[in-house]
Amino acid sequence: MTSMYEPVATTDLARILQGMSGAATVEPEPKDVFSGGRRPDLLITAPGRSPVVIEARESPADNLERDAVARFALNAVIDGRGLEVVIALRYPAGMVALDAATPLEYAAYTRNPADVTTRFPETGWLSGRAADLSEFARLVSVPQYEVERAVTALEDGVNDGAGMLTEAPPRTLIHITELMGLPPGQAARRKGREKAVDATEQTRGMACAILANAMVFHERVQGWHDVPNMRNCVEDDDPQSALLSAWGSILAINYWPIFHIGREILERLPGDLAARLIRRLYRTARGIIALGVTYAHDVTGRLLQRFINDRKYLASFYTLPPSAALLARLAIGKLQNVDWGDAAAIGKLKIADFACGTGALLGASYEQVAARHEQAGGKAAQLHRTMIEDVIYGCDVMPAAIHITGSTLSAIQPGQDYGRENLYQASYGRLQNGGVSVGSLELLNSTGFGMALINAEMTRIGGKGPEDASEAEARMMDGSFDLVIMNPPFTRAGSDWDEAGQERNADDYIKQFRGLDTSLPTQEEMRDQLAKYARNTCYHGFAGLGSAFAALADRKVKQNGVIALVLSLAAASGASWEKLRRMLAREYKDITVVSLASNNRTRGGMAFSADTGMGECLIIASKRGHGEAPDGRARFVSLNRRPRGFVDAHAVAQAIQSITAPRRLEDGPYGGTSFDFGDTTAGTVLDAPLGNDGEEWGAVRLTDCAVAQTAYALQQGRLWLPAQAQSIDLPVAPLGEVGRIGLYHRNILSAFTTARPSDTATYPSLWNHNAKKENKIVCVPDGQLEVRQGLETRAAEIWATASR
Repeated sequence: MTSMYEPVATTDLARILQGMSGAATVEPEPKDVFSGGRRPDLLITAPGRSPVVIEARESPADNLERDAVARFALNAVIDGRGLEVVIALRYPAGMVALDAATPLEYAAYTRNPADVTTRFPETGWLSGRAADLSEFARLVSVPQYEVERAVTALEDGVNDGAGMLTEAPPRTLIHITELMGLPPGQAARRKGREKAVDATEQTRGMACAILANAMVFHERVQGWHDVPNMRNCVEDDDPQSALLSAWGSILAINYWPIFHIGREILERLPGDLAARLIRRLYRTARGIIALGVTYAHDVTGRLLQRFINDRKYLASFYTLPPSAALLARLAIGKLQNVDWGDAAAIGKLKIADFACGTGALLGASYEQVAARHEQAGGKAAQLHRTMIEDVIYGCDVMPAAIHITGSTLSAIQPGQDYGRENLYQASYGRLQNGGVSVGSLELLNSTGFGMALINAEMTRIGGKGPEDASEAEARMMDGSFDLVIMNPPFTRAGSDWDEAGQERNADDYIKQFRGLDTSLPTQEEMRDQLAKYARNTCYHGFAGLGSAFAALADRKVKQNGVIALVLSLAAASGASWEKLRRMLAREYKDITVVSLASNNRTRGGMAFSADTGMGECLIIASKRGHGEAPDGRARFVSLNRRPRGFVDAHAVAQAIQSITAPRRLEDGPYGGTSFDFGDTTAGTVLDAPLGNDGEEWGAVRLTDCAVAQTAYALQQGRLWLPAQAQSIDLPVAPLGEVGRIGLYHRNILSAFTTARPSDTATYPSLWNHNAKKENKIVCVPDGQLEVRQGLETRAAEIWATASR
């Protein structure tokens, strides 16, 4: 049988990709692209993105990659942009027909301004179908180096602007601080030491980031709406008044979360200072736009986080964009019975993030929905109004963060307007009526929902005033969301041991509510209020606010809906997280748990968020329907490293979703099912039972799944080692029958102090963690304890629990 003629295949592929590419244009063999009359096989162009050339051959296509790289030397200029991306594509050998289901192999070459060419994947090929290729081409059309240049440009401009704001009157900075919901001052812990944080510096930096972001968005909006030109405003004799008037015109359209707070900041500045600041930030905004980075909200979101010093107490670590893309794709992939080609059906979805921060997860979820709609033949621009007005919901305690979330969502389709956004700022701490609010967690109070909103003074930032409680109640009812996706705060309570009469450390005890300068009495009331709301849920004080937000996700998601959470790795094994694990095992199905097997703590090798070395995991699960039995199992994915970019995240998610029957924990020590992109092994998947009583998950962060399989066999009374054909019976007993877990270290310190080790110590102790020395069953003491005066009886009781 004769194989398909390549130009015909290319024409067919162009037609298929055009039906999946929304606003992009896909042309087969266009003229006048390269010098010398040469034509690319396919050219994909889209507003605000780099052009993408596809060179396609039938496999094995020996010269394909050489020809693809050679295209960079042909001096192409497409829509005023040079060629930066070429995709090498291999058709199946002997292909006689091409359709949307035809398996394809592809790799991307990217050339940066220094003429350095990189390949993704580094070796080998990605595999997928036309829809995968369409999304891949969309992702590679925004080179990561351009985003990094934009971040640097924005940082320089904001730092200069923050320096200018040192000239602002102190009272002005206080007003701006209050406007952004920041505390007047606080201290941040750094490696056990107190380091004062200059709240004024934080205010100045965040204010300039917000103004710069509004200017970037103004520049984009003016091309779609009849609003005053920003350059004319900046060059006006009174740029402050001109810009305030222009932003008032934009607010009449909407874009409220972006321009309202920016306008409030700008009008509080003295005129001469405002003029100089506007002109400096305008140069920054123009520089970012000149780089061609369409997704400026991502740039500003990343920078804004550098100024949120208070996040150490709110623990609102920023979800890295590639991590957000990975989580969103895995989550959206679990939604059932959605006709992605039907805009009306999509408009009935509800997606929420009740700790939305700067909107990384909501933006990633929106983009995944839009991508699926376009792949089904729809137009993403036509979804925008309903996505903003009806589908997306976000809550946070910081108005500045809500500003960036509004930018994130609006910037996806800047030319499309809308009537409202469902973005809420929830009050946190002491309220004007004397009560307290625990932020978005007020929504756990389902017995008095409307009253909870009123008490919390929850404000819809996407509207033009306080939200009506009854309207909000109708919009955020329990069991009404198709997807709840969050990276919640991780802060938790400390020890409350005080039997020895020692005064507890208040800072540590209530530290989960220390954010935004709350006083100790306020923190105590907030703790008690949350405990009342979260009774009979998976919340546990020592697990922290992450477990409370997991309870909120469970409360709000509908049957067959999906929860997608970034949680502390302790959720997999911590005793205080037992109720969460029990809830998932009993109430959910189709569970996926993703962790990072890397041990590189210093560079965030265990985390999906920025600026933290804490271990994290992604949990994605579907809530079982009425009468439907839970799976009682989960797929545990161990990644060899965190996704480094959007293309990386796309490849990893695609590989995970393509595995239909991974090896099980019970199958013996043969390892898990590995997956890769190109010739690079990305990780492994292991299917494992969960148990019904909140048992620890032993299948997370595995570089070798055979270890878990061997441990499971031991748990069943069998010794089954790798390369051992059969297992050997080996009776075992729970450790609890041999001994019991010792006291928490704070309880020990209630009657003892620590001292250096001594050969004659009466109370030798093993106190400091040292992995290099802890590789044997018997460890040498590294310290000793000394009894506190007057606490001898308590010390004797504690020492009676000591063991070797």
